[in-house]
Amino acid sequence: MSRKCQPCNTGHSVVELAIAIHYVFNAPMDKILWDAGQHTYAHKILTGRRSLFHTIKQRKGLSGFTSRFESEYDPFGAGHGCNSLSAGLGMAVARDLGGRKNRIVTVISNWTTMAGQVYEAMGHAGFLDSNMVVILNDSRHTLLPKADSQSKMSINALSSALSKVQSSKGFRKFREAAKGLSKWFGKGMHEFAAKIDEYARGMIGPHGATLFEELGLYYIGPIDGNNIDDLICVLKEVSTLDSTGPVLVHVITENEKDSGGEFNSEITPDEEGPPDSSQDILKFLENGLSRTYNDCFVESLIAEAENDKHIVVVHGGMGIDRSIQLFQSRFPDRFFDLGIAEQHAVTFSAGLACGGLKPFCIIPSTFLQRAYDQIVEDVDMQKIPVRFAITSAGLVGSEGPTNSGPFDITFMSCLPNMIVMSPSNEDELIDMVATAAMVEDRPICFRYPKGAIVGTSGTLAYGNPLEIGKGEILAEGKEIAFLGYGDVVQRCLIARSLLFNFGIQATVANARFCKPLDIDLIRMLCQQHDFLITVEEGTVGGFGSHVSQFISLDGLLDGKIKWRPIVLPDSNRTDPFRATPRRTFVDEVRRKNELEKNEKLCSKFELVEDSQIAVSWIFFSLSEETEIAMADTACVHH
Repeated sequence: MSRKCQPCNTGHSVVELAIAIHYVFNAPMDKILWDAGQHTYAHKILTGRRSLFHTIKQRKGLSGFTSRFESEYDPFGAGHGCNSLSAGLGMAVARDLGGRKNRIVTVISNWTTMAGQVYEAMGHAGFLDSNMVVILNDSRHTLLPKADSQSKMSINALSSALSKVQSSKGFRKFREAAKGLSKWFGKGMHEFAAKIDEYARGMIGPHGATLFEELGLYYIGPIDGNNIDDLICVLKEVSTLDSTGPVLVHVITENEKDSGGEFNSEITPDEEGPPDSSQDILKFLENGLSRTYNDCFVESLIAEAENDKHIVVVHGGMGIDRSIQLFQSRFPDRFFDLGIAEQHAVTFSAGLACGGLKPFCIIPSTFLQRAYDQIVEDVDMQKIPVRFAITSAGLVGSEGPTNSGPFDITFMSCLPNMIVMSPSNEDELIDMVATAAMVEDRPICFRYPKGAIVGTSGTLAYGNPLEIGKGEILAEGKEIAFLGYGDVVQRCLIARSLLFNFGIQATVANARFCKPLDIDLIRMLCQQHDFLITVEEGTVGGFGSHVSQFISLDGLLDGKIKWRPIVLPDSNRTDPFRATPRRTFVDEVRRKNELEKNEKLCSKFELVEDSQIAVSWIFFSLSEETEIAMADTACVHH
C-alpha cells in the first residue's frame, strides 16, 4: 500500500479493522460495504486482489473504490461517500423479506457524518429496527459533525472494558428485558427508565453518542480501532446478537503522519506559514511542481478579495486543495469549509448573497451533482447571485468515473437564469473570476479542469471582466471551423497545426460562454465554412447541443453547413491518464503519440485522409475505445 498508493494514510489506519471484519464475518455471503475509497485498500488485498494491487487507479487496473463489476466481495459501489449505510439498509430489508440470515456490515467514515444522507439512513434504520452493523471509523476523535479537528478522544482500559460489556449478549438481553419490564409499570415508569438509561450511557459514552441512540441505533464504543484483539472480541459479540435492531460500533483509528492525503484539510506544521505578499504566494504555489488551474484561480480570487471585502468563499467536497488553503490562511473569517455537505453549502451561499456578500461557492463538479435541487430552487429560480467555481471539471485522471466531472455543462446550462462559462487558459480563468465578481443580478458559474495550466506565466494578475456572451476567433481558416469550449480550445489549436500539414486551413474559435451563446460568432462560422465542429470535454446535451439548437432554429442547417459534435462518450468509462497537476498536457500528448494507433484507426474506418485521425486523437487523452468513437464522430469527408 505504501509503495503503490502514495499517500494512503487513511488506508493504513483501517488495516486492523479490515482484518477483524473479514476474520469475524463471512464475506461474500455477509455483505461488507465501505463508503470511502482509501479505506477499501486493505479490503481489496484481503479479498483476492493482492496480485493486481499494483494496478490500482491505473488504466485497465483496479478501481480506487469498491466496484460491483470488479469483485463479488464489493456488493455496492462507493465513490462520493455516505451511501453505504442507505444501501446496506436496503440490503438488510431485502434479506429479511427473503428470509435469509446473512449479516450486513457498513463501514462509514467520520467525514461522512457531515452529510445529511447518513442521518436520514440512520433514522430509517432505527425506525425499521433492521438487524445490521454500522462501524464508524473515526480518525478525528469526535462524533460531532464538524469539519474542524477536536481534542483527541482517549481510549483507556476502562472504556475498552465497557465497550466489551456493551457488546456482550448478556448485557444486551438484560437491557431489552429491563425495557420490557418497565412498560408493565405504566408510561411514567417507562419514560423514567428510558431517561436513566440515556443518562447512564451518556456518562460512559463520548460526547455525541446519545445522538445515535436517539436515532435508534445501539451504540458501542469507543474502541481502539488499531487493537485487533479488541476489535475481534467486540465484532464477534455483535455478530452473534440475534435480537433485531441496528448496532453502531464506534472505533478510533490513528493515521500516520499526514502527507496531504485524500482527507487532509490542513497545512502541515513543517510548511511555510501564510504568505504575505504576491511574490510569496507565487513561490508557495509553485514549489517545484507544475502550476495548476486551481493555483491561478486562488491567486486571482485573493487579488479580488483584497479589493472587495464582500467576497467570501464557501468550500464543499472531500478535503481542501492545497492552493485553496491560501485563501483560508489569508481570510480565515471569510472562508467556510463545509466538507461533503454540498446541499447546505449551496443554500448557505444563497443566504450569504441575500445578506449583501459575494459568495464564491467552490465545489468539484462530481460533488456538485448532489446539490442540484438547491441550485435549481434556492439559487437559479430566485436569481440569487451565487458564483459557482466548478473545479475538477471533465476528466480527472486516476480517480476514475466516480470523481470525473463530465456532466456539469449539461446540468448547469439548462437553467434559465444561469450564466455558464469556461476558460480556454489560465489568463481567461483570471478574467472569469473578475467577471463573476462583477455580476450581481443573477447566478454565474465557470468550470476549469484539474490539470496543469497551459502557459508558465508567473505574474500575479488582476482580471478584466469579460463581455457576457462573447467569444473570439483565435485563428482564421476556411472550410472547417472548430468551436471549442473550455481548455479543449488548446487542443483545437494543436489539431489545426496538424491539419495544416495536410493542406487544410481550419478556423479555431473560443466560445467562452455556453450560456448565453455568442450567436453572431456562430452565424459567421456557419456562413463562412462548410463544416462546424463543436468540441467540449463534457457529455451529450452540453455546449454542442446548445449550438445545434440555435443553428437549427436559426435556419443555418438548411444551408451548406454540416455540424459535427465532439463530446465525451455516453458512458461512465473514463481514462485515468488525463493530465494531472504533476504531469503537463504536453507530456501526455507525447505519451499518446503512437503512429501505429493512427494507422489502425485509418484502416478501421477506411478514411481517405489521415487528417481526420489528427482531428480526433489530439483532443482527449482517452482510451483506445474512446478514440475510435471520437474518430467516427469527427469524420469529415471533403
